[in-house]
Amino acid sequence: MARRVFHSFHFDKDFWRTQQVRNIGAITGDTPVSSNQWEEIKRSGSSAIKEWINKHLANKSCTIVLIGRYTAGRQWVKYEIKRTWALGKALLGIRIHKLRDNNGDQSGRGKNPFEDLYLGERKLSSIIPVYDPPYQTSKRVYQYISENISDWVEEAIDIRNEYS
Repeated sequence: MARRVFHSFHFDKDFWRTQQVRNIGAITGDTPVSSNQWEEIKRSGSSAIKEWINKHLANKSCTIVLIGRYTAGRQWVKYEIKRTWALGKALLGIRIHKLRDNNGDQSGRGKNPFEDLYLGERKLSSIIPVYDPPYQTSKRVYQYISENISDWVEEAIDIRNEYS
């Protein structure tokens, strides 16, 4: 049975790349929000964004942070990570910078978004796994993610259960 997951990512920079991962089918998640819907939510302010995130985190087992070049510095990605952990849900990261965007371009590797977050005095990056597909071509990166994502989610759930 496919796990239900929440996807955390930098909407403006990585939407195209993230949709490739979200469409793999080995896991299930929310219906993707369109650019227009996201802009409407953002215009409604911080409380509306938090409400949207919290609603979409409900009934999920895991949050997958899809890591592009600029993901780590995003305010709402940090919120989603912190909220996921507070709710007792699993976390993992997948680097997506080598997937092609809508222009056919790959991106630079971004910073680990768990690096600047702490559980007590321990960096979350020492607990949360981040997967970086070992291939250079977008097609092989996609294939690698597709072949492994279900196992990664299960491993993340096992890790989170250790901290419950």
